[in-house]
Amino acid sequence: MLLRVLAVSSLTKPNKPLAKLMLDALHTNSASLNADAQTGSLSRRHLLGQGIALPAAALLAGLQPVAAQAGGQLEEPLADSVRGALAAAVASSSVPPIPVFADKIKQQHYVFWLSRTSERLHERRRFMGEQERAELLQTVWYEAKRARLDVALVLGLITVESNFRKYAISRVGARGLMQIMPFWSRVIGDGESSRLFHMQTNLRFGCVILRHY
Repeated sequence: MLLRVLAVSSLTKPNKPLAKLMLDALHTNSASLNADAQTGSLSRRHLLGQGIALPAAALLAGLQPVAAQAGGQLEEPLADSVRGALAAAVASSSVPPIPVFADKIKQQHYVFWLSRTSERLHERRRFMGEQERAELLQTVWYEAKRARLDVALVLGLITVESNFRKYAISRVGARGLMQIMPFWSRVIGDGESSRLFHMQTNLRFGCVILRHY
């Protein structure tokens, strides 16, 4: 919801300072959370979405977060059916295909998104070449869509967790772009935690786990 508020505000009030837009969005979002709490409709997934949406807006605004901030996620017991479903979801190692759109308008939107986001990523990580940025963003787009997640949500999470550092390791051992805890490779993977430094593997795990929660 917060992303939608920011997007609408930025379109309808282009001259309003970004900081004020974020504050307004936070106030609007807080009101929504209070209303949901009163009706008992707050869920863990809803709260997770609210907490990660703002960093996605910060990415688009070009703000600079602190890198590798993952906390110590505790391993939770999973039912066999859940573990099996998650393992199946991360198992495929297929290379993300180049998107093909039947609708030319959707294709134009994707090309525009890829170009603009690549430019902003270049401002943040200047050592990354154009091809590397394109591959990263194409993979983020593919894995987010595959897991039925908002692409901006995933980008915001990467921004805050690792600042797009492929080999980032947090103080508690979380690894890679989306700061995956090593135990996940044992629980739903092949047990080889070093593979969490592989770009697509890390994004696959991150998106599948985020969708689970």
